[in-house]
Amino acid sequence: MEVSVLMYTDVVQRYRVTFGVSGPLIYTSVLDMGRLWERLLRRAGIPLAYTQGFNPHPRLQFASALPVGYSSDCELVDILLGEIMAPEAFRAAIERHAPPGLSILQVEDVPLKAPAPQSSMRLAHYRVCVWSPATRDQVGAALARLLEQEQVIRQRIRKGEMKDYDLRPLISSLEYQGQEGDRHELSMTLACGPQGAGRPEEIIDEIQIPVSRYTIHRSQLVWEDGQEERQ
Repeated sequence: MEVSVLMYTDVVQRYRVTFGVSGPLIYTSVLDMGRLWERLLRRAGIPLAYTQGFNPHPRLQFASALPVGYSSDCELVDILLGEIMAPEAFRAAIERHAPPGLSILQVEDVPLKAPAPQSSMRLAHYRVCVWSPATRDQVGAALARLLEQEQVIRQRIRKGEMKDYDLRPLISSLEYQGQEGDRHELSMTLACGPQGAGRPEEIIDEIQIPVSRYTIHRSQLVWEDGQEERQ
């Protein structure tokens, strides 16, 4: 049962929550993840601040949308409150109502005028596992070939149109981590923010090795000032 809360429009407190996504929850869309958080916070009785106008919404600011199918232990959301709430009570309330697969890892009280998380994102680190009959040397050589290229032109759908983009400047680093049977573990650091974002599945496609399946885990976010959020 959801708890009725007052619809405050003034912001008096701001909490930054680091959370993890795992299990079946990794298949939740970006929009549904936002709705999930809204329901969770209402059920927890959190005194949310709302936007003004005819259709007010809770004031939530996510750092970076997590693509469907990715797991993570470094996602961020800023939650703006219309009433002061102690951090211990805030965390206990949302942990009590969090669904399976959503883990609350850290709660931090941040300044009201702190930049929105999304505006200050620079990079994201990923742990990627690919299942392939390729050897360790073949996978390593494929990564090296990709890094040697000056341009990697691909296409994405943007505003309903297929447009070219260059993947290469979105790649900060690619590293081979190890092998267990036909499972190869890779580390990727890719752009993630207003300047553009690289996605691990694009790298997998470009290295052109046979892959039967893969998993992607986002492990760390990096800010403009070099601050890193959880490894």
